[in-house]
Amino acid sequence: MVATPIGTLDDLSPRAGRVLGEVDLVLAEDTRRARKLLSHLGLPARGRLRSLHEHNEKRQVEPLVEALQSGRSLALISDAGMPVLSDPGYLLVREVRSAGHRVCSIPGASSFTAALAAAGQPPLPATLSSFLPARPGPRRRRIAELAACPWTLVVLLSPHRLAKELADIAEIMGGEREATLLAEISKIHERAVVATLDELAAGEEAANPRGEYIVVIGPGEIKAGALEVTPEKVQSEYREAVSDGLNRPEALRRTAGRFGLRRRQVFDLLADEKSGH
Repeated sequence: MVATPIGTLDDLSPRAGRVLGEVDLVLAEDTRRARKLLSHLGLPARGRLRSLHEHNEKRQVEPLVEALQSGRSLALISDAGMPVLSDPGYLLVREVRSAGHRVCSIPGASSFTAALAAAGQPPLPATLSSFLPARPGPRRRRIAELAACPWTLVVLLSPHRLAKELADIAEIMGGEREATLLAEISKIHERAVVATLDELAAGEEAANPRGEYIVVIGPGEIKAGALEVTPEKVQSEYREAVSDGLNRPEALRRTAGRFGLRRRQVFDLLADEKSGH
């Protein structure tokens, strides 16, 4: 598992370069980008590159495990950063370990840890999220699920949907929550903006996105006893979610997440409120 540069090619460690030169096969989501990296390192690519992406990973696992069993060595790389975190490879790692082979991480650049370090938000605990769904409904549901986490959140954002994603995050998580929006980490035009979610959604970056983005959202406000489950608190949390603009399924999901309940339990508590029990 070899970390690759997320910006400047100098992000690549000497150990990573050595491993990429020693292994028999290099697995990559985008073999064109992998070929450029190997060329920069002065390493051969012909006959050593193999595609591994979300659409073929299940098919590739068995022949790759067989390659290991025959004595060949493999390296998995991402387009940028640490493999698996927001890219394919999870299934391969599980099967390789199950077959009794060793899996090693060759650490290096990661947009998640780079963003956490530079954001100025409380770094731990933190929840990491890959890109949000493109469609509005699934995207808002994912954000509602993330909103149930009271600690720092790190979310990859699409530059093509930046304004919509920031607006949805602000609406569902609370526009007054502080966050750091980072762009082009480890590149020439790296920049960061610290503001409330409402301000970020209405800001210059959202209006004119340029490059790749990641947002680090500071912890939500935690009140003493807030997670103690009582019918009144669950009902109040649900009403607050609705007032924040969430539809019924989204509000149920966020409320359930806040208290560690199943959505059906929240539904029953709301029914009790309506019946006057």
